[in-house]
Amino acid sequence: MEPAIPFNKSVRLGNELERISLALQGQTSGGGPFGKRCEEKLREMLGCPALVVTSATHALEMSALLLDIGAGDEVIVPSFTFVSTANAFLLRGAKIVFADVDASGNIDPASVARLVTPRTRAVMPVHYAGYCCDLDALGDAAGKAAIVEDAAQAIGASFRGRPLGTFGACAAVSFHETKNIGCGEGGALVLRDASLLDRAEVIRDKGTNRRRFLEGLVDKYTWVDLGSSCALSDLNAAWLSLQLEELPRIQARREQIQLRYFAELSEPFERAGATLVRGRPGCSGNGHIFAAVFRAPEQRPRFIDHMRAQGIATAFHYVALHTSKMGEKLHDGRPLPMSEKLSSCLVRLPLFFNLGDAEVERVVSAAQKFLRTC
Repeated sequence: MEPAIPFNKSVRLGNELERISLALQGQTSGGGPFGKRCEEKLREMLGCPALVVTSATHALEMSALLLDIGAGDEVIVPSFTFVSTANAFLLRGAKIVFADVDASGNIDPASVARLVTPRTRAVMPVHYAGYCCDLDALGDAAGKAAIVEDAAQAIGASFRGRPLGTFGACAAVSFHETKNIGCGEGGALVLRDASLLDRAEVIRDKGTNRRRFLEGLVDKYTWVDLGSSCALSDLNAAWLSLQLEELPRIQARREQIQLRYFAELSEPFERAGATLVRGRPGCSGNGHIFAAVFRAPEQRPRFIDHMRAQGIATAFHYVALHTSKMGEKLHDGRPLPMSEKLSSCLVRLPLFFNLGDAEVERVVSAAQKFLRTC
């Protein structure tokens, strides 16, 4: 029997141990040389400052602190997202308002426009699958509210030639092992508003002025603000730095696999009544996900079971937050039909850097076999 094909494997370039060995020879805590190397590379890529942190979740929580969001404030988030998008602002006492998404899984600006009130302090687009909504329309819908980008899946993607993660006041990027590049657990806080940088460094260092003390700018190392322990270990940063340097090669391989899926599976899925998740005009994706949305919920488990029988792992994505146990306590009861549709009908195929051509062929053949029966 052929080896099983997992849904995901973290990137392996072959020289990770060499890079980590170098890190072991020096500082291994946060704020070390490899962390700084990662931040320099991100600034070069994005054109604005970025701080490496322990996770995209922590980057979102830092964003809530930076924007002084608290009790009485409203934050609009898509229902079709991971829990961190909402938790980051609930932890500050804000009210979460769920918006619907479009067929690509991205927040619908028209839905946002209907939800904005004088109490709206932030709107959070989640760049699902490395794609995005019409960010110009979203800015118009948000009005005076800050845009905070959940760009967890969007490293290397862009909208109208501009990198995702650079449209809002701040953004969170993920380097979890399920993302295009990663270091097991990690993330980055991107700051288009550079005036937030000094305070962001304080928040990352447990609310202390540690960086300024180490640079000789103050004579005492002390507590100056709210904060948490969000600095990325330099061991993780060493691993991440290697992948940041190889990002074009990693992206190219992922996009090659994604394009093969589109070429071989678009017609079979569509003939079966399914739609594929695609980016809008002007959006340049990053090969993060290949996903199909079946016309009926009962088709998805049948497809997953079929692929599993062929030794191939597939996955769905989020349970729409407004339908979850926690989300039901927060939601006002409005139907969010597209979030519910994606929650019950979307399925993803294996897509990762080290997926071989023969494995891609197996995935394609197995999917085609199922779709001929629909």
